[in-house]
Amino acid sequence: MVNVNNQGIKLYVLDNGRMKMDKNLMIAGSNQATLDNPNAPNEMFEFPIYTVFIDHPEAKILFDTACNPNSMGDNGRWINQTQKAFPYTADESCYLPNRLEQINVDPSEVDYVVASHLHLDHAGCLEYFTNATVIVHDDELNGTMQTYARNQKAGAYIWADIDAWIKNDLTWKTIKPYEDNLEIVQGVKVLNFGSGHAWGMIGLEVETQELGTLILASDAIYTQESMGDILKPPGILYDSVGWAKSVEKIKRLAKEKNAQIWFGHDGDQFEGFRKSTDGYYE
Repeated sequence: MVNVNNQGIKLYVLDNGRMKMDKNLMIAGSNQATLDNPNAPNEMFEFPIYTVFIDHPEAKILFDTACNPNSMGDNGRWINQTQKAFPYTADESCYLPNRLEQINVDPSEVDYVVASHLHLDHAGCLEYFTNATVIVHDDELNGTMQTYARNQKAGAYIWADIDAWIKNDLTWKTIKPYEDNLEIVQGVKVLNFGSGHAWGMIGLEVETQELGTLILASDAIYTQESMGDILKPPGILYDSVGWAKSVEKIKRLAKEKNAQIWFGHDGDQFEGFRKSTDGYYE
């Protein structure tokens, strides 16, 4: 039965461009050398970057914030090493502020930003949302700020992005390791996936009329391929045991709730989404 309070919800999928990286980072061991092929070549694998905007009768909610428009180039925020390892491509229409403008939303109107984690392709535009409450895992924020304090500029956490969050005085709400199933508004809950791909991962459970229950997993599960009968972890991992536990949790929740899982970077799944340029889900 559809919850009456969820009538009027609009869920937009925002296409924010593409990124490439070594496929072994997406699925560990993708390009394995063997005796027959001792010099197996690495492969740069392209995948989508996207965010989800939820226009709910009670609040405007954004899930993740993609890459910063100023990430690439000679004067880009990402150091040269990061630009070469994780090249990001997008035309200006794909930049998050522009995607929101296309659906007549100003960043100042967003009430909540749910940051699944704080990597460069998920938290790059947090600085725009100065009126919002930014929800993130407590362990993730703690670890990220340590990289900033130690001036560590290589890797998936971008020093210049973090600097902008601080200067823009964002409002943070952290999810403690023991907290889970936290309702933001009726029909939208924060799910705590714990450590795995990053120090602390969170997702969203969203009840819709059109699609039923959705679990926005982000990079807790990169792609459908990761969660077969034999789990295939990514090459980018903080906690391998925690990752497996989070995948099993998401699979269990999806079965219990007959829910769709939306993966972090599954190109095939993304192709089937209705993008914000074509409309929205109700």
